[in-house]
Amino acid sequence: MGKLFIVGIGPGDYEDMTQRAVRVLRECDVIAGYTVYADLIRPHFPDKEYFTTGMRRETERVAEALRLAQEGKSVALVCSGDGGVYGMSGLAAEMAVNYPGVTVETVPGVSAMLSGGALLGAPLMHDFAVISLSDRLTPWETIEKHLRAAAEADLVICLYNPASRTRRDYLARACDIVLSYARPETVCGIARNIGREGERAEVLSLAELRDAEADMFCTVFIGNSETKNVGGKMVTPRGYRI
Repeated sequence: MGKLFIVGIGPGDYEDMTQRAVRVLRECDVIAGYTVYADLIRPHFPDKEYFTTGMRRETERVAEALRLAQEGKSVALVCSGDGGVYGMSGLAAEMAVNYPGVTVETVPGVSAMLSGGALLGAPLMHDFAVISLSDRLTPWETIEKHLRAAAEADLVICLYNPASRTRRDYLARACDIVLSYARPETVCGIARNIGREGERAEVLSLAELRDAEADMFCTVFIGNSETKNVGGKMVTPRGYRI
């Protein structure tokens, strides 16, 4: 039997991939994944066999990767960031029970909360919550409950999937919820196109964030009551004496 590796490729730049991820991709027989993510790494692994699908075909993608592994191939299913953070690790583990003999191993990667945080400064130095605003798999009522709990607890909040063509107002809606608990001048940040062409970071207030443009290639950070703008960097103090 073969083996299925769930490989986190980080934010998109080859230099941000782990050495272990690179080794697995070099040694595997097949690379599977969402077309956009596969295209990011294809120039570095041009001689591999590829299997790709578009969005909303995750189950099909994992099933084919498991089938190829059951045939005896070594398969790397790539995910942006880390496969265990809004990635394919969970689905692969659930589906693998139907493919006897296939071993599934997760190769961790650098998630957007880490790479985006590094781009902005140091927003995650204290306790934080990570919440996806995509309601494709989670009802908005549940997302709103998570936002309220995190805001009331004064946690730094990292938002994945802040907006899309069909969810243009979701970031504004999220900010309105947080504004029920936080000051309008709360320091926030947006990391755009992390590790890709057009990469940039912007530090702004919560009030400004409410009306900011965002898309699926953005990761948004909402600071807590202690977060500061330090020379254009978003910094959440840990509490060290200086």
